[in-house]
Amino acid sequence: MATEFSSITLPLDPGPALYLVATPIGNLEDITLRALRVLKGVDLIACEDTRQTQKLLNHYGITTRTISYHEHNEMTKAAELVVDLEGGAKIALVTDAGMPGISDPGFRLTSLAIRHQVPVIPIPGASAFLAALVASGLPTDSFRFSGFLPAKRGERRTLLESVSNSPRTQVFYEAPHRVLEALQDVIEVLGPERHVVVAREVTKLHEEFLRGRAAEILETLRSRGNVKGEITLLLAKADETTSQPLTDARASVRQRVSQIMSEEKVDEKAALKKVAKELGVSKSEAYRELQRSK
Repeated sequence: MATEFSSITLPLDPGPALYLVATPIGNLEDITLRALRVLKGVDLIACEDTRQTQKLLNHYGITTRTISYHEHNEMTKAAELVVDLEGGAKIALVTDAGMPGISDPGFRLTSLAIRHQVPVIPIPGASAFLAALVASGLPTDSFRFSGFLPAKRGERRTLLESVSNSPRTQVFYEAPHRVLEALQDVIEVLGPERHVVVAREVTKLHEEFLRGRAAEILETLRSRGNVKGEITLLLAKADETTSQPLTDARASVRQRVSQIMSEEKVDEKAALKKVAKELGVSKSEAYRELQRSK
């Protein structure tokens, strides 16, 4: 539906409220005129990292006072800021990049402000996972964003198993030093043919999209040595050709354990230990696959 922009009247200065302001994820030009107006007009800007935000403010000549608001102090800072908001203060919340509250601090302050009936106003803008999604080439009609993949391998594989047959595109953030391990898990859990996209340094100078089968992308990144930059990992939805590997793996674990027990006359525990070594996985992972197949 078309919008009649000429009929929209914006106030010259923001009123008392908590403003959730999206900031650029790389390119400093990716900020809205409205966001700049709000950052200039509020009484205070609460920042995930004041040093990072100051670069943006200096670039646009904004002199508004800043304070630190991050995951380590938000328990106490949120309450303090709400007291100020109830007193009529105009406060903007920003993170280092992107939208506050998306894999960044913001939820606690937002929910507390709402409980105290303080107006909460979103100022939309750049978002890394949305930018990566729309340029990925994967379906955007149905997707799920799940933040960062778990750092621990067992938890990461369990999460991947839970989406192995998902009918929607899966979107995750991942640390550059873990992306190779994550892709290896994708291959082992979802299969080497699962289509993936690695979006790296989106909107920045060295922006890159790697699109292809999981095994191909892993080989490409391995050949480079260290992977650097902000990473968004996208997984294509399951289809008939990509939903089989996990089922096959479970069946093979069960069959191989039975085979070893029969041929070598050992108990299940000893057989499972050998199968785990053959598959290159931990004994606990092999045990989980065995239990699921029963």
